[in-house]
Amino acid sequence: MKTLVIGLDCAAPELLFTDERLVNFRRLMEGGCYGGLESIIPPITVPAWMCMSTSQDPGSLGVYGFRNRADHSYDALSTVNSKSIRAVAMWDQVAMEGKRSVIIGVPPSYPPRKVNGISVGCFLTPNTATDMYTHPAGIKEEIERLVGDYPVDVKGFRTPNKDWLKDEIYEMTRKHFEVIRHYLQNTEWDYFQFVEIGLDRMHHGFWKYCDPRHVQYVPGNPYQDVISEYYLYLDHELGRIFEVLDEDTAILVVSDHGARALDGGFCVNEWLVQQGLLVLNSYPREVTPFGELDVNWEKTKVWSEGGYYARVFFNVKGREPKGVIERGEYERFRDEVKAMFEQTADEHGKLLGTLVFKPEEVYKTVRNVAPDLIVHFGALAWRSIGGVGYSTLHIQENDTGPDDCNHAQIGAFILAASNSPLQGEIKGAHLLDIAPTLLELGGYDVAPTMQGRSLIGGRGLTGPPDSGMTAEGEEIIRQRLSGLGYIS
Repeated sequence: MKTLVIGLDCAAPELLFTDERLVNFRRLMEGGCYGGLESIIPPITVPAWMCMSTSQDPGSLGVYGFRNRADHSYDALSTVNSKSIRAVAMWDQVAMEGKRSVIIGVPPSYPPRKVNGISVGCFLTPNTATDMYTHPAGIKEEIERLVGDYPVDVKGFRTPNKDWLKDEIYEMTRKHFEVIRHYLQNTEWDYFQFVEIGLDRMHHGFWKYCDPRHVQYVPGNPYQDVISEYYLYLDHELGRIFEVLDEDTAILVVSDHGARALDGGFCVNEWLVQQGLLVLNSYPREVTPFGELDVNWEKTKVWSEGGYYARVFFNVKGREPKGVIERGEYERFRDEVKAMFEQTADEHGKLLGTLVFKPEEVYKTVRNVAPDLIVHFGALAWRSIGGVGYSTLHIQENDTGPDDCNHAQIGAFILAASNSPLQGEIKGAHLLDIAPTLLELGGYDVAPTMQGRSLIGGRGLTGPPDSGMTAEGEEIIRQRLSGLGYIS
């Protein structure tokens, strides 16, 4: 059985499952199973797609976001690329069993992964015109002949020019699916996985126009139906994919996380300055990114990297170059700071409902340089703003440009396979469960490093198991075992 994974970055279950006009998605739902899919902590594109593909959590991968501390110095941040992930992914297991894969746009996939088959880089590819972003190299020229310039992302998608943004997302997505259909039809594959980033860009660019719960929603605005129309477009593309697939193909539609309204930004380093935990030699006259601040490291105890969530770091004696927190006081101090974050409030004094995690309590293993705390302000209703120089702790404008939504902890999946016993709504599924489930459905071994559980869960496949032997070979072995007394 072939396996096709259709990744829709940021797909929201409340939109994907409830619109009856999405006839092709509903066709899969009615023929298989579906449900909410709990994402990792934090629920962010990198490393979520690789957590799904390897069935390992961020701590085990040693990747906690797009940028990670390379060591315990104060300014060594490294950007993730494909070489940052060393764990066995589904396509690696497929290759070990002699089968071929096509991997398109699965983050992070630049430089292109050297898979047994074809790989095409993701939105982290610097420039598809000048950089080699495919494996084998000749695939780049083939894509150029097919669609011309191949966009891996919409450059500058955080923009107030919404008409331009909508057109660019559609143009990018159209080219992506043309390439996807080409390789579905014109190359040999057993496992095929792609991620469409356009839905994530639509959500971040247009969520406030479409969600009545958003604090900036205005009824009757001209972009009110933009997101639902894009879901309809994706449904149309799914129908075109159906037309080129073999009947015996397991199909998974999946998102790495969901989407939710963004109420605003919480200025985390500004707050740490107010708490006396982050000390500056001089306070900036204008809003300044953290990396450009004049930090007094001899007096600073805590600092943070902003983003959709906050990565909080401690200045520990003997660990950081100018550490001030005694190692023996580390846990007590960490509990105190955790409690302080949990008491953060909005501009009216109402608790945000902030969630704070210790890495070793949510990950099986903690590798490389992990944050000391992971903070979801308002359970991700608020993003983390890393700069200092604001007149308030709470802002509506994003520090990186207009942004209407944050990621939600629950994504979505739809799975249909002829040999799957799973039907209807499935509850309690986790992102790490996807790889073991797909490998079991495909008849592959599940790597022992994988942390999730197969959703099949002992229910058994509905088709005959693939023993790898002919019927004649099985009969010979059966007679031999019978003669030895092992079976009767």
